[in-house]
Amino acid sequence: MIKSINPYNQETVYEVAEFDKKEVENAIDKADAQYMIWKETHFSERSILMRAVGEELRKNSKDYAQIITQEMGKPITQAIAEVQKCAALCDFYAENASKMLSDKVIETEAYKSYVSYESIGIVLAIMPWNFPFWQVMRFAVPALMAGNVAILKHASNVMKSAMSIEKVFEKAGFPEGCFTNLPIGSKMVEEIIRDPKIKAVTLTGSEAAGRAVAAVSGSEIKKTVLELGGSNALVVFADCNLQQTVKTCVQARFQNAGQSCIAGKRLLVESSISGEFIKAFLEEVSKLRSGDPLNEETTIGTMARVDLAEELEKQLQDALDKGAVVLLGGKRNKAYFEPTVMGNVTTDMSIFKEEVFGPLIGITSFENEEEAIALSNNSPFGLGVTIFTENLEKAIRLVPKFNEGAVFVNELVKSDQRLPFGGTKNSGYGRELSQDGIQEFVNKKTVYINKY
Repeated sequence: MIKSINPYNQETVYEVAEFDKKEVENAIDKADAQYMIWKETHFSERSILMRAVGEELRKNSKDYAQIITQEMGKPITQAIAEVQKCAALCDFYAENASKMLSDKVIETEAYKSYVSYESIGIVLAIMPWNFPFWQVMRFAVPALMAGNVAILKHASNVMKSAMSIEKVFEKAGFPEGCFTNLPIGSKMVEEIIRDPKIKAVTLTGSEAAGRAVAAVSGSEIKKTVLELGGSNALVVFADCNLQQTVKTCVQARFQNAGQSCIAGKRLLVESSISGEFIKAFLEEVSKLRSGDPLNEETTIGTMARVDLAEELEKQLQDALDKGAVVLLGGKRNKAYFEPTVMGNVTTDMSIFKEEVFGPLIGITSFENEEEAIALSNNSPFGLGVTIFTENLEKAIRLVPKFNEGAVFVNELVKSDQRLPFGGTKNSGYGRELSQDGIQEFVNKKTVYINKY
């Protein structure tokens, strides 16, 4: 049995029997058979069904949000926002997929030459627990609209969310086999990837998981998209709007208890304003309200599992051993970790060098633009960065200097269905969302027609 445990009260939320090898094979066969039908459906029919998914998510957003909160501890208001964001994603691709995948005419000496975008088959997704609905939907919605079918291997601690997503597609009228949830552990993943019926793999998760999946997929010459870890810097220049910057930085770090690949994780502050900024930042962090994640007044919940909170505690201790100081917080109780701010953080500390996946942030000061850029780029990750300045000419000049998949100015890094999303370096490769995302898992077929 695979169990979901509520991190707030340690009660069992859901349990499901793990599929055996035969059940997995049957599910893949059914998906493959459905693909042969689904790929021939017209965009108009796909759009009607996808809009129905959005309607189902909106209609029952509180019910689905409650499942998210119970399984991984996200405050209920943030869980509702996650479900509603998924609904907006459905509307976006229902409206735009057809033109995103329309033939691209290229003028050559031929009578006609163009690129067509055709589906490829079953796409396997290996998804994490931190945004149990959004991570899945941002892969599944464009994949289905492109004419592919989807198979999900979700994180073991959010199996009720996984089952619920499958039910959403069923309720919306999608044919059986278009979206399939496999309740399995990680041990079965390699064999599934090697199945000839699986045509591509997308993974959102840790760097280690990404390397493992990329290695297997590469040996089978199968396309992958990897969205891995991040250690986003929040670069605060002296000419920022201090009040707004503080609020944005708090949200960027502590939303979802800091359990986000694109969360701000390293706070870099220009030394001339560091004292003023830190004072205001600590005041704003102290306003976060802990408590039962199902209470709408709660703004920071528990971490998703006790072992994750213990790992964060080890990173905190490493920083203390190397000279950092706790400015706020620092205590853990089972899966709950206090919102924590650390000062005197240097580049040799784990909270600077590694991904910090929880409600803890370290502050490092810099003297000038060059040092700020060097500190930000001093990371094996390259998912995103936020820079804060009221000098937009300076911001635009600095954008090319950051080695990131995204640069946001005066705004936290976030995913938006209208914009491509993905990273560089150890943060992975490929893009999700927008036109770039839907074109990741298609055959870009070159067509050249001569006329004698």
